[in-house]
Amino acid sequence: MRLPRLGALAFCLFAAAAPASAETLIVGNEGTYPPFSMKQPDGALVGIEPDLVREMCKRMAIECEFSVMDFQALIPSLLQGKIDMLGSQLTPLPERKAKMLFAKAIIFNHDTFVYRTDKTYDFANKEAMKDVVIGVQSGTPQAKYVQTTYGDVLTPKLYTNPDQMRLDLLAGRLDMVFGANLNWTSSLIDKPEGKDWRLADFTVWTGDPTLPEAERGSSWTVPKGKEALVEKMNAALEAMLADCSFTKIREKYLSVPISPDEKACVGKAG
Repeated sequence: MRLPRLGALAFCLFAAAAPASAETLIVGNEGTYPPFSMKQPDGALVGIEPDLVREMCKRMAIECEFSVMDFQALIPSLLQGKIDMLGSQLTPLPERKAKMLFAKAIIFNHDTFVYRTDKTYDFANKEAMKDVVIGVQSGTPQAKYVQTTYGDVLTPKLYTNPDQMRLDLLAGRLDMVFGANLNWTSSLIDKPEGKDWRLADFTVWTGDPTLPEAERGSSWTVPKGKEALVEKMNAALEAMLADCSFTKIREKYLSVPISPDEKACVGKAG
């Protein structure tokens, strides 16, 4: 916008009087990962993670704007500087940690298989899994796990988001899916249409195998060199966990804790 012609002194006084613009973070999120993130028909982004991000940013006194995109586009967008923060849970992997900084682990949500209750599978027997049609989300550690574990006897079917996977599972185009336990519990098993489906009786950690058990959770990330931002994020998240606002937000969407740090707040957040 072209400024009106003012004298130099008047312009300087105007500039000095104008409030400094607040820092704004562009936060990437996929919006198709219930109950953690969902895009409503009116375009509003809701869910555990968007609500937690908003509260975190409020405590850091930083403005946050969401940029919603396919999961596969999130990491490239962060590394290319198109977004400032990835506010969609990311599993720590060595190759990811080499390129990004991970904030405090806040979502402990290991993976499992979902399949019909009238079927049985011997997951430890690779030959018994031959030709089983498994759906996984493309570009994820889950996809890598299925490919590494069973890739010589089957070819996993790749999807851009869990909604498409769930539709194909219910339609019989998939024998099973492999994905995050809490998400599939909330989006299928706990719903009426989930009565004929079950979770495997084990979970798998598909992240960095060198991490101690207590640290095997997913996080939000920022580019390398943003250590000060990660420190602010961690301080805000720890405060939210301590005063139970983290749990209060989570309970709006999911009845079970997502972090062991919620222990003191369970049943007290409301």
